[in-house]
Amino acid sequence: MSANEYYNRLWDILNGFYDAAIITLDEVDRLSDDNVLMILSRARESGKIDVPIGIVAISNKINFREKMTERVKSSLGHHEFIFDPYDGTQLKEILANRQDAFEEGVLREGVIARAAAMAANKHGDARKAIRLLRHAGDYAENNGYEAVEETHLVQAQEQAEADRLKELISGLPPHTRYVLLALANLTNQQPDDWFRTTVVYDMYTAVCEKSSADPLSTDSIRGLLNELAFLEVIESNREHGGMGKGTYKEHRLLWEPEIVFRMDA
Repeated sequence: MSANEYYNRLWDILNGFYDAAIITLDEVDRLSDDNVLMILSRARESGKIDVPIGIVAISNKINFREKMTERVKSSLGHHEFIFDPYDGTQLKEILANRQDAFEEGVLREGVIARAAAMAANKHGDARKAIRLLRHAGDYAENNGYEAVEETHLVQAQEQAEADRLKELISGLPPHTRYVLLALANLTNQQPDDWFRTTVVYDMYTAVCEKSSADPLSTDSIRGLLNELAFLEVIESNREHGGMGKGTYKEHRLLWEPEIVFRMDA
């Protein structure tokens, strides 16, 4: 179905069955551009629909609005609500409700509390806490254990982080993975160091060669680095080279290299 056909069906449904509607867009920061927000926010004004609509845009990225054009911001007339991450007590209660996914007695005492504490300290995200518990169960089962122990959570966390990273970049072009591998290789060689775009690009071309892929242009890689910085997978800073040397960007990986390598496995 084309985008135009999809929108036409949406307008028909809204006009035919609703007096008003609220459209919820989860993980809105993963949109490649703000065209969807513009179309929805201007639908009534442009005569596509006769009913008022509201838009709820949900994002874990506080700064996602920076990618929106001024036209979209003006059209939305948005109000921002910030929700605090779940704390350990709340996560413990959420995870306790997921115990029925395991056979009775399989979860050792303290596993739920430990998983909740680990998630609260890391990110306060309920979905990621549930994923951590699931990975611990998978680890125990795959390694022949009869029960899930607290130590299995530590073993499972790395896989959960790899899955999280894979999810973060899933909407980006395939060469994003090569850029990440380049930064992971550089970070392995020089931990805690920052790397210029040119250095990252050189390593990226080496990764492409190893993977039998044709490298993209430098400008394309700059764009991918900007996307990764926006998603907080890497951090980027603009530096001044001094008199007559202009400015340049440096980047560093915000994840452990082992997580990137595991994601790529």
